[in-house]
Order: sequence, then structure tokens, then C-alpha cells
Amino acid sequence: MPFAPRGRGWRLGSAVDRIEGWLEAERDQLPLWLPVMLGIGIAGWFVLPDRPSWTALIAAALGLALGGVAIGLARRAGFALLVGGLAIAGGCALAWAKAEWVAAPVLTRPVLAAFDADVERVQQLAAKDSVRVILCPVAAPTLPPRIRLNIANADAPAGLARGDRLRLRARLVPPPSASLPGGYDFAITAWFQQLGATGKAFAPVERLSAAPDGGSLRERIGKHIRDALPAKAAGIAVALVTGDQGAVSEADADAMRRSGLAHLLSVSGLHITAAVGAAMLLTLRLLALSPTLALRWPLMLIAAGVGAVTGIAYTFVSGAEIPTIRSCIAALLVLAGLVIGREALTLRLVAAGALVVLLIWPEALIGPSFQLSFAAVVAIIALHEHPRMRAFVAAREEGPLVRLGRNMAALLLSGIAVELALAPIALFHFHREGLYGALANIVAIPVTTFIVMPLEVLALLFDVVGLGAPFWWATGKAIALLLSIAHTAGHAPGAVALLPGVPRGAFALIVAGGLWICLWRTRLRWLGALPFAAGAVWALAMPAPDLLVTGDGRHLALRGGDGSYALLRPKAKDFVRGMLSEAAGIDEDLADLDDLPGAACTADICLATIRRAGREWRLLATRSAYLAPITAMNRACAAADIVVSDRRLPRTCRPHWLKLDLPMLTRTGGVSLVFGDAIRITNISGDEHPWTGRAVRRQLAR
Repeated sequence: MPFAPRGRGWRLGSAVDRIEGWLEAERDQLPLWLPVMLGIGIAGWFVLPDRPSWTALIAAALGLALGGVAIGLARRAGFALLVGGLAIAGGCALAWAKAEWVAAPVLTRPVLAAFDADVERVQQLAAKDSVRVILCPVAAPTLPPRIRLNIANADAPAGLARGDRLRLRARLVPPPSASLPGGYDFAITAWFQQLGATGKAFAPVERLSAAPDGGSLRERIGKHIRDALPAKAAGIAVALVTGDQGAVSEADADAMRRSGLAHLLSVSGLHITAAVGAAMLLTLRLLALSPTLALRWPLMLIAAGVGAVTGIAYTFVSGAEIPTIRSCIAALLVLAGLVIGREALTLRLVAAGALVVLLIWPEALIGPSFQLSFAAVVAIIALHEHPRMRAFVAAREEGPLVRLGRNMAALLLSGIAVELALAPIALFHFHREGLYGALANIVAIPVTTFIVMPLEVLALLFDVVGLGAPFWWATGKAIALLLSIAHTAGHAPGAVALLPGVPRGAFALIVAGGLWICLWRTRLRWLGALPFAAGAVWALAMPAPDLLVTGDGRHLALRGGDGSYALLRPKAKDFVRGMLSEAAGIDEDLADLDDLPGAACTADICLATIRRAGREWRLLATRSAYLAPITAMNRACAAADIVVSDRRLPRTCRPHWLKLDLPMLTRTGGVSLVFGDAIRITNISGDEHPWTGRAVRRQLAR
């Protein structure tokens, strides 16, 4: 017995020494985990529901930091725990503070309002035949200070631009939350953009005064491009230059998403890199024509400066959205590395860029744009930093055909790595992922970078002297080629993988495993394959929902015996149909509940019987405002397992399992059901995030 404690101490000491040795071998990789720890704290604030939970997370992180101090700051493990704990606590506190700092009045109920407002931003929405504007109401104390409205093109004043003052009437509603579990929650975006309401304007919309400069440079460039090209090509051309995707038709946008080319429409890393690279190359070539300048002037420094100015200017012209600013920051860091003679693109540079973005915009972490862009860059750099990949792409004496084949193979491997990194993120946010993206990007990226964008720039430049028409014609043909690639890849058999939903826990495991593999360098990196595989299996094992109910109770989709889904209201709009199809993980049109075997519907009510889990389930749903006799309604409820309604049902309506009427759905939000197994709801019980209705009402009460 006297030797037992010593034996345990020896084993503990040996384990600590092994960890210390491993961290010493990975010492160059440790800084890469700083933005990851900061991100964990930010994500924790968004995932956890209330103030006690946020406080507990900060306290636990500070405890982790104190544990590092106890181990000893002279040890790498102790210092890593200290920094990691402080970063997690700081991330949670940062997100909490940012949410409080941007707080602005939010509408709590729908209203009809007539008001004057200044136009802050204009975006064309070709798919909806309307224009979307951000307005700042004037002398309207009962309205939020910033509002987002859609105005039909037929009702919008001609040449509507930023700086105009309008007089209009509109129906305003609070920023909508997710209608279904796992859906897009606009209320979060609106909160951090300080948008207090959204809605639709009614005719007439009167312009009281026009902007003296005809709108922003971005708007003027967009209008010029739309005037120079046919509508189909103009939408893509405008998106490439200004980042405004509103003019892209729904069919083309869907093809770009299905083919894995949607990233080309968002001004981000590819576009900034092309602009900065072209500016640097042109500057170097022109200055090198002079022997004096070539020998005596620091041409690389000058070219880097020109590239930096070009990148910053492009960022502002394209609207200075967060993805563009993030890419610009990364480009500036790359240029700084080139100037001081360091390797241009490393994981440390990516980590620095992520750290800057998260410190300024912590809310960006939960958005797909941040996750997709950084995941793609990390996957590419991690792959090319591997010794075998370095050896494969290293320059050598070989014929041009062999060199071309090697470069194409390297590009394909990079595409596959990117697809593996992006697929879980796309499936988590959008429930779909294009499977042919690696192949489509091999052709589409060079076409966009070396043909479409240069032609578009030349067309804009030559338009200054009225000679841009030939370049616009060539630009239209190049965009037609790009769209042909997108439609071919996006509508090929098996082009899209679909999942009804990825649980947060599964997504967290996949992300943790992927980061572990990419950020470490020793053999222990491959331990990340375990959580990655576990998360993937968990996500793939999720059963398809049997019933989807939107948060307002107006729409539901019921899964039939053949796996297809039927919709309660035959006249539901395309937006609703698309949202329900996405949540169900299907890529086909929804049928009508009236036509589902086992269903009987009238104009006011539907009854459906579905066999699941070894028994029959009876669904009762209302679909009109007509009130049935209470005795008949009670009998129907008593015979049903689930009742769904967009209005309040009497207390005497008592189904066998679940009553989803308006009061219940107000508490739960949208609902996803697997009969006899699982229920997922949109609203977290006790959620105290400031964009929730409960938190907004509490603020107004104070």
C-alpha cells in the first residue's frame, strides 16, 4: 500500500510528460487554436439559452485558465490552458457584449404605417420582380430606426437609389424567426444589422426628393451593367462586380447552388485575389519596362501597395459585406507577408484573419459564409502543407503535357478536399450539397477568373470612351458558358446530396474532427477522424421527419407511405414549398394532401391516416378560418393523434398525443416530428437571446 500512491503519481507524471512532449512537437501549431477557442466561446453564447448558462460558461473557462496556472506557465500545457480558457471566456463575453451594444428598437406586432423615409440601400430582386430597400423612417417615433421593405418594381420610382426620400404605406412585421427547426433565422441577422422590422410597401410609393449624386457608386455600376447586358447575363455580371445577387434569376441561382458554384456569386476570396493579383501583375509589368525603375525601385513593394489599394477599393465598391471585408483582410495579410519575405499563404495567416473577423463581428461565426470560406481555405492550405502534396506539386523537369496533367490532378485533389470540408456545412445550413462541385469548379473557376472578370473590367474601362460594346458582347458569351457549366453539373443525375437535418451535436463533432486533422501535424492528428466519422454517422442516421409544421400553423407537410410529402394548402407559395422541401430533405415538388392515400379533405379541414412505427397515426388539420361546431370538433379531436391549427382550439379538443394550435406553436415555434420517436422544436425553452420575442417584450416593459 505505501507504494500505490507513488505508482499512480509516476503514471500521472508520465502522462503529463507525454502530453508536454507532444505539445512541444506541435509548438508551431498551437497559435492556430487561438481563434478556435475564441469561436468556441462565441458559439457557446449563441447555443446556450440564458444568462445563467452564459455566466457558467465564462466561469468554467476561467476555471480552465486557472487550471493552466496551477499546472505551471513554464509548461506548454499550462500556458495553452491559460490562453485557451481566457479565449473561450472572452469569446462568450464578446458575443454577449456585441449583442447588447447593437440593441435597437424592434417591432413587436404587425402594423400598417404611413411614413416618410430615407433610402439607405437598394437591391434588385429579379426572382421576385421587386426591389428591396433599407429605409430610415423620418419623424416616426413609433417605428424602428431601420426597416427592410420589398417594393414591387411596378410601384417603385424609376431610378430608385440610396439617398432618395420616399413617402409610402407599408405593412410591417417583426423580423421573422426560423419557421422550422434548423431553418434560417432572420431575426438573428436583423438584430445585428439593427433592422427593427420588415415588410412590403403598397402603391403608391412617392419620391419626395432624389439623391443628388444618383446613388452610390455600387448602384451606378450595377445599373450600367444591367443596361449593357441581357438580363440573364447581367445578373451574374452585377454579382461578380458589386456582390449584389438580387438580379440573378431563381433558375440560375439554383443551378449555381446545385453545382457547387454559388461561391462565385459572392464577392469573397476568389474575387479579391483575382483583383489584387491582376493589379500587382499589371503594375510589375509596366514598371519593369523601365530599366531604371527595375534596378533601383522596390517594385514588389510598390506592386503590393497597388494591390492593397485595389483590394480595398473593390471591397467598398462591392458593398463592404462581411465576407468581402474578411477576404480583403486576408489579402492584406498575404501582401504584408510578401513584402517582408515570408511565405504568402499559411494557416497562421488564416488564423490571424479569422481572429480579426471574430473580434469585430463575432456574430459572423454562426453564418454559413464565414464557415464555408474559412473551411475551404483551411482545407486547401492543410492539404498543400502536407509533405506528400508538396512533393507532388514541386517543380521538376517534365514535358508540358505531363506538367498540365499534374496541375490538373492537384487542382482536382484540392477540389475534393474543399468538397469534403464544405459538405457538412452546406448540409447543416441548407440541407443540400452539390456532389459535382469539385469537377465543375475545375472549369468554372478559370473561366470566371481569367475570362469573365477580365472582360468585364475591360468593358467598364473602355466604356469611359464609348468603346466597351465588343467587350460586353464577349462578357455575355463567357457568362453563358459559365451558366451552361452550372446547369449541366447542377441537373446531372445524382448531382445533389440531401439531408433532412444535421443535429447540432453531429455538426460540432464533424467540425471538431476536421479542425483536429487540419491544424495538427503529428500522427495524433488522425484521431480527429473518430469524431468526424461519429458526427457523419449520426447525421446520416437521422430519420426523415414524418410531419413538418411551420411556426404559424398555416402550413404542414406530411410524409406518405412512399416517402413523398404532401402539403396542407394547395395554393401555398413557392417560398413555402421550397422551405418545406428543404427541411424534408427532398428535391421534388410537394403533392397536395387532398391527393394523399388515406386522406380526406374539405375546404376547412383535413383528416389523414398514416401507418408508422407499427401503428396507424391520425392527423387532423384545419385550413380555413371557419369555426366548426364545438361538439363535432371535440369528436374529431378525440379520434385524432395529432391536431394542427393556425388558430386557438378549445380546451375540450384533446387528441391522443399532441395538440399544435396557435398558443402551443407560439411557444414552440416550428415543429418537426418523427411519429412515436422524436420531436424537434424551433424555440428553445427559456431562450433569453435579445432577438427573441420574449426578450424584446421584457425590454419594452422596462
